[in-house]
Amino acid sequence: MAVLLRKMLGIGKLPDDIREQVEAEGVIHLAEFVPVTFKFSGKVPGKTAKGNIRSYVGALVLTNRRLLGTLSTVPKKAGRAIDHAWSYDSGSMVTATLDASGLTLDVPDISVVDPSFAGSMSLHFKSALSEDVLARVPQRTLGYDVPPKFVYSACGVPRA
Repeated sequence: MAVLLRKMLGIGKLPDDIREQVEAEGVIHLAEFVPVTFKFSGKVPGKTAKGNIRSYVGALVLTNRRLLGTLSTVPKKAGRAIDHAWSYDSGSMVTATLDASGLTLDVPDISVVDPSFAGSMSLHFKSALSEDVLARVPQRTLGYDVPPKFVYSACGVPRA
């Protein structure tokens, strides 16, 4: 019932403005209403958890230009968990891995994002990726950096 309601309301659908952008870039893979599993163990100001697992819904897009993963909680809005052009320099805070099961964003030590954080977190976008799709992307693993707001948002802690 929850999945049907989300689809009816458009929660997990790629917003129209983003869809236009990615279509112009040459879509390799586009999946909407993708189940996303969030795992968090640790401490950020405002939240402490041990083995917290939560479900989100979002979209996963691979284009000739970039890797994009969004999370949605309300209709027609999507926060970007990753928006990384293949040509960008690598970072070291978050490791993004594409495989047959989808996309995993892993932060094994969130203190690298902010010294006041402790623990680990990950997001897994569950969208089957064929070997043909994986062969078309320039990288299956990449690193990128994020601001502290990324961790606060994923953990559900309101911050500016």
